[in-house]
Amino acid sequence: MPRTGTVNYHVHRDTRQAFHIDAGGVGGMLISPELVATDINVWDVRNGHTAVMFATDCVSFVQEPTKVAEFTADQHWKTDYDRELAELLKREVEAKEVIVFDHTVRVDDPNSDRKPARNVHSDYSAQGAQQRLVDILGSDKAAEWSAGHYGFINVWRPVETPINSAPLGFVRPSSVADEDWILIDLVYPDRLGHIMGLAANDAHEWVYQSKMTPDEVAFFNIYDNKGLPSIAHSAIDLVEDDSLHVIRKSIESRTLVRY
Repeated sequence: MPRTGTVNYHVHRDTRQAFHIDAGGVGGMLISPELVATDINVWDVRNGHTAVMFATDCVSFVQEPTKVAEFTADQHWKTDYDRELAELLKREVEAKEVIVFDHTVRVDDPNSDRKPARNVHSDYSAQGAQQRLVDILGSDKAAEWSAGHYGFINVWRPVETPINSAPLGFVRPSSVADEDWILIDLVYPDRLGHIMGLAANDAHEWVYQSKMTPDEVAFFNIYDNKGLPSIAHSAIDLVEDDSLHVIRKSIESRTLVRY
């Protein structure tokens, strides 16, 4: 049987919508566009009632211990962890080259500057992904990669304790209609970006893996220049065990892969 949780969907509007990040130059201050809290049914891949594969569902869950003991702000762990992620993606998706270019540690605490993302979204529009490729590689090398097959893949891992609340959930791309997607601006103090927000649709099929541990990861597709769909995702307001009181912590890493 599925679990019940709550997510925040985006809403179609006649005018362009935006998140304002670090609004007014204040770190962590976020001004959000309209979102609507929606109850969903979500299937747990751990209990065998459903299964997902990266090649078809654009997300996969694997056991993948790390040698990194603590993800500190100084990022002394970055070289070792980047190497682990590259090995993971070369093995799991047969990537030939992996560039890890960003890590975000999220803490579900009111005082955290980076809380779990509670809006149903994917990280890049097609235009945004193509611009990010140039930003990372430069124009000449980006043109070389664009002639072949490349993609952006995120890797998500719990930190310190198993996930008891606000697990990361995913919408099967096969259940998403093109018109469900909404281009949303990200307005930073010094630049402009974009994400793709998702509007509610009763056809959406949600999946997650319950009680993920720091020895497990989810890796999921954000953009693929050969057409593998981007997968919508969000933290789900859902509690596994009401008797436990632990803070949900995670690290999400963004990678660029060449196939």
